[in-house]
Parts: sequence; structure tokens; C-alpha cells
Amino acid sequence: MAFDLKNKLAIALEKRSPLFSVTDAYRVVNGSADGFPGLTIDKFGDRYQMQFFGPELLPNKDEIVKALVSIFNPVCVVVKERLSSAGRSLENAPMDVVVGSREDAVGVVREGKALFHVDLMDTINPGLFLDMRHVRLEVEERFRAMSGASSAHSGFRFLNLFSYTCSFSVHARLGGAAVATNADISGKILDKGRENYALNGLDLRPGEFFRGNAIEYVHWAQKKGLRFDGIVLDPPSFARFKGFNFNVREHLMPLVAECAELLNPNGFFMVSSNYSEFNLNAFARDVLAAVSSVHPKAKTSWKKSQDVDFVGSGSTKDSCLVATLVEV
Repeated sequence: MAFDLKNKLAIALEKRSPLFSVTDAYRVVNGSADGFPGLTIDKFGDRYQMQFFGPELLPNKDEIVKALVSIFNPVCVVVKERLSSAGRSLENAPMDVVVGSREDAVGVVREGKALFHVDLMDTINPGLFLDMRHVRLEVEERFRAMSGASSAHSGFRFLNLFSYTCSFSVHARLGGAAVATNADISGKILDKGRENYALNGLDLRPGEFFRGNAIEYVHWAQKKGLRFDGIVLDPPSFARFKGFNFNVREHLMPLVAECAELLNPNGFFMVSSNYSEFNLNAFARDVLAAVSSVHPKAKTSWKKSQDVDFVGSGSTKDSCLVATLVEV
């Protein structure tokens, strides 16, 4: 069994080889598609996060940890059990450090030219959503291309809604954006974003951090006549603020149309969701229709799911993403 586990891990790692030069943070195992039903393993530098979404391999937890240690020699391994004894998904999952210490769960990872703080014991997500890496890198390249192509126009602006730890904005600023505005309801999360700015040597500029819900910010920006050259809208499937229950099925596309009013000509707009009931083609079509209601000449640049490390993406509820980018 031990040899089989090590062999499976080695095979899974090889599938991720295109990412080795890009980042030291990626998914090593993505459930059944890698021969590990109900289990994901994420690498964050020398730290590893194992998440059990099903009961299939829980009896083999210790053996999997031993195989992981023998191949990767990790500083820290954190195990999170995302399933209750009754089989229900847990948002506040039990977390256990099985290799290293609580202090070892904190570190820094590299993604292209960017650096990000992570803490595997902070919440369910350590501070960086791995499945959006390829889009973050593209945002940086798009701002780099804008800045390099235009000598007449400077001061390109980026808007990051539901910004979490501001990783999209770090990439935008590294690419040459003059201002990258982050809107998130959590002050604690925005503080982590400020720490990521500092880690990358980025100064904090006026108007870059807005504590409040994304919808409030969009309405405020409309009244102020603000415009942006790039917008990312990556909301949670469900959220509650000030008595309002946001859910992506009902509220996302109207919000897309409102955001489109903030977009400059020749700008780009990326919209994504991890809601498992969305179909990629229908999602991309609906986003384009919403943006086109404001910018009739808008066109879809791409529609895609998760990157190469999320093998079998879309086959399980814990590994799904629909994302599309529209140019106007």
C-alpha cells in the first residue's frame, strides 16, 4: 500500500510539471482524477494542505501522510476534514497539524513575479485560491501590455470586487496599474491584502481599499463617475450583508451589467464562479449578454475552467470553476 501511494503521488506530481517554473503553490492531488477519491492535496511552498471531502481515504490518512513526507519532506502538513460524520459538508472544518507546528503553517509562496503570505491554519483557505492562478497571471500581463503600448495614456485603473487577500490587485500593480482598488466586507482580509502589497514592495495608494460589500462600492463608483481599465468579479456563491442575501444564481448577472458601466473602452472584464450548477458555455453567454447591454461591441476573449493542476475539473463539487473574460 505504501509503495502504491508513493507511486500515485509521484504520477500526480508529474502531471503538474508545467507549473514548476511558474509557481511553488499548486494542487498536487485533485481527488478521483488522480486516484485519490475524496482527497485534495495542495502545495504552498514547503507546506502542504490535505483536505478530505469524502470518507473513502480517511482510514488511510496516516499512510498518505507518510507517503507525502517521504516524497516532499515538508516543513508542515495540515489536515482538514471537510465532511461531518453525517456526510454533510463543513465550512468550519476540523484542522490538525500532523507534521511540523502551528508556527510552521505560516509562510510565503511565489506566483510568477508575485509573492503572497499564506497561513494553512487561518481558515479553510490559506489566503490564496490556487484555481485562479492562470487568470491572475493574465491580469498582470494585460496591464503590462497596456502600459507598454500607450505613451499617451497613463494611470490605468483596476477594480477587484470580493477581493479577499488582494492577490489579483498585486498582479495588476506589478503589471503597471496605477491604482488597484479592492472591495471586501472584511477588514481583517483587507489587512492581509495590505500585507501582500508590502511583501511585493507596493506602496498603498488613495482609493485602493474599500471595506464594504462589492455592490455598495459599485453603486458609489457609479455616482462618482469612476472608470476602470480592468475589472475582476469573483464572488462567493452565497453571502449575507446588512440583511441582504446575495446568491450568484439571482444576483450575479445584474451585478455584471452594473459593473460594465464602470468599464473604460478597450478595457477587460473577468467574471468567475465556483458555483457547481453553472454550465461554462451558458455562463459565458450570459456574461457577454450582460456586458453587451452597456457595451454593444463587447466580445468574449475566452471561457475556461481550472488550470492543469486541477485534473478532472468539474467532475466533483469541490473542484469546479467557470470563468470568462470579455473585452470591450
